[in-house]
Amino acid sequence: MGAGALQVGAIGLGCMPMSWAYSASEQDGESSLRTLHGAVDAGATLLDTADMYGPYTNELLLGRFLRERRREVLLATKCGLLVGDKHIVANGRPSYVRRACDASLRRLQTDTIDLYQLHRPDPEVPVEETWGAMADLVTAGKVRALGLCAMEVRGRRRGAGAPLHEPTLRLLNRVQQVFPVSSVQAEFSVWSPEARDGLLPWCESHGVGLLAAMPLGNGYLTGTLTTGGGFEPEDIRARHPRFTAEIMAANQPIVAGLRRIASRHPGTTPAQVALAWLLAQGQHVLPVPGTKKARWARENCAAAELDLTAEDLSELAGLPPAQESWI
Repeated sequence: MGAGALQVGAIGLGCMPMSWAYSASEQDGESSLRTLHGAVDAGATLLDTADMYGPYTNELLLGRFLRERRREVLLATKCGLLVGDKHIVANGRPSYVRRACDASLRRLQTDTIDLYQLHRPDPEVPVEETWGAMADLVTAGKVRALGLCAMEVRGRRRGAGAPLHEPTLRLLNRVQQVFPVSSVQAEFSVWSPEARDGLLPWCESHGVGLLAAMPLGNGYLTGTLTTGGGFEPEDIRARHPRFTAEIMAANQPIVAGLRRIASRHPGTTPAQVALAWLLAQGQHVLPVPGTKKARWARENCAAAELDLTAEDLSELAGLPPAQESWI
């Protein structure tokens, strides 16, 4: 994956739900440690976190795990966003990037970050300056490779003017002139497939890994969520336009299609079909499903063994587009 020639398992592990944004009552450090061990045992060698998750607590949790198994994983974290009481702001100043990296290294209890990602560009700082400071970290041996997270605003999705990923493509072409990009992280799933046409061709032509964030649609594509069942107040889905009872009901045909295909492969779940679809998009695509439970981590990794047929892929291509109420 990318200029750093990073080698990863077919499916990664998003660590954010262990400490932030989802079902706070179910977050437990010891359980999360068991999940991390189970995921790595099952082949999830890329662990994805960020300093803002918690904030900071997710990196601290991984630091406990890495004391035992650092050599077995590819560690990815991010910088560029600061979390306040009621807001999140970007900070891309080079001095901040250097401080953020050192702080992440301390929390993660490691000497090197394998993949350091820019969470969001700072509109007040030329991205070349931010990326140059990150490149200096590679030269200093603190970081092995650099990645960029897509910056699209959800309200600009289908039918909202310019192509969704055009701003990220412009950024990629700018930072690529400063230091090679090894990965791009963007939402990519059966119900959010835009990255396939918007970002994947660029990644393929540059040998860059496309980290598929939210590959299970924030849990919706697993088929385990109850329409109108509600979420805990601090769960991001409680305020997410795709998780109103009306929109969840409208998108049930997508889950039904995943279930139909899963039924043709004994022992397979809708979530595994959704992940296998991503893997079928090409060798540069790496799904990074997030979970805090060992059971789901093992199930997700097992999706790498699922070979979808041409009939399966054709049926998935024919699923109705996701209904959404972004604005």
